[in-house]
Amino acid sequence: MSNRRTFLKQAAASATALAMATAPATAPAAAVGAAVGAGERIRLAVVGLSRGRGVAEAFKKQPDAEIAYLCDTDQQRLDAARKAIGAGQPVADLRRILDDPSVDAIVIATPDHWHAPAAIRALEAGKHVYVEKPPTHNIREGRLLIEAAKKHGRAVQVGTQNRSNEGVAEAIQMLREGIIGDVLAVKVINSQQRRNIGHAEPCDPPPGVDYDTWVGPAPWLPYQPNRLHYGWHWFYNFGTGDMGNDGVHDLDIGRWGLGADCHPSRISGFGRKLYFDDAQEFPDTQYITFEYPACGAPARRRLLVFEQRIWTPYRQERFENGDIFYGTNGVLALGKGDGYWLYGEKNKLIKERTFGMPEEAHQRNFLDAIRGTARLNADAETGHLSATLCHLGNLCARLGRDLEFHPAKEEFVSDAEASGLVGRQYREGHWAALA
Repeated sequence: MSNRRTFLKQAAASATALAMATAPATAPAAAVGAAVGAGERIRLAVVGLSRGRGVAEAFKKQPDAEIAYLCDTDQQRLDAARKAIGAGQPVADLRRILDDPSVDAIVIATPDHWHAPAAIRALEAGKHVYVEKPPTHNIREGRLLIEAAKKHGRAVQVGTQNRSNEGVAEAIQMLREGIIGDVLAVKVINSQQRRNIGHAEPCDPPPGVDYDTWVGPAPWLPYQPNRLHYGWHWFYNFGTGDMGNDGVHDLDIGRWGLGADCHPSRISGFGRKLYFDDAQEFPDTQYITFEYPACGAPARRRLLVFEQRIWTPYRQERFENGDIFYGTNGVLALGKGDGYWLYGEKNKLIKERTFGMPEEAHQRNFLDAIRGTARLNADAETGHLSATLCHLGNLCARLGRDLEFHPAKEEFVSDAEASGLVGRQYREGHWAALA
């Protein structure tokens, strides 16, 4: 019990989840904190002002942080964010920020196709990086991001903020302590109602939108109004579907609680559009199973099941999005914004707790890691292992067949078509394109 009390105390201080993280931090705390002195404010730039606006407001509340730049390709949105936040020099081109040596860290909240290219260029420029989930658009980018973080000795925090959620951390710790016996399987649920994005024809972008910069390193596609500013999630060129948009949060928690510290070796299941008649390219309905080899502690085979319906206006299992952990002696149901319910044998309710989403703990942990006083709660490798589940699940649905994956080599087994989708083609000659 002493260890558990210590763990929960650390969680409240935003350093918890690392104690149980399934992968080591990108770099030791002292190494990533070397760039900022103890008495200095950490100067941040925030790139992408949809999700980024909320993240910027969370960072602004930190007494040792300063918003130096705000960056977006939509001038109207950039002006509105600067007015609301009351700080930050407005720019449209990330390179202005990369060239400024006074910037310590860059927050990347762009569309998915920009995440890894922008993060890697920021690391090369000596900046620490907070990158929204998923940190990558494809599997290969995850490995490149890990290598860049190690090479340049900078902190990379992935925006799966429930790694800094004290309530979630408590539930995971109970699983570690064997509260439901051996956890052999988890069902990850992504159930909510999205909107129909309709069909659209290419046309000129609105005034004030720098669409060429928005496309960036992705292969060129002409502007369509159902892509900006949210519909991009559902197009292969720019997004990762709702599995990478919202499902990644619960996949990350599911993998964490399952104790799976490697990639799965077999992926199977179903993914189709059953409901929406629109331009979305990703499934609105998915049921994917991930079989893990004997990894983790203790080393045993495990199963993760992902269940998604983005057309359901109702809740199930007491939550829209969450995880159900199945153990040999009970079940733990966990909704990241709702709480947890612990059941023993014969469905006897043993314990329950309600809690919400963390507001600023994840950002605080990132700043503390830069200063060298904490380890990252969601480093590049942790983010890569969870994001790869999204990429694998989407490829299983896209190709319409089971996949065999080599966890250590990060490649498909005897499947040339799937292997061709481990990475992506980049826009020829673009300054942010990855080799």
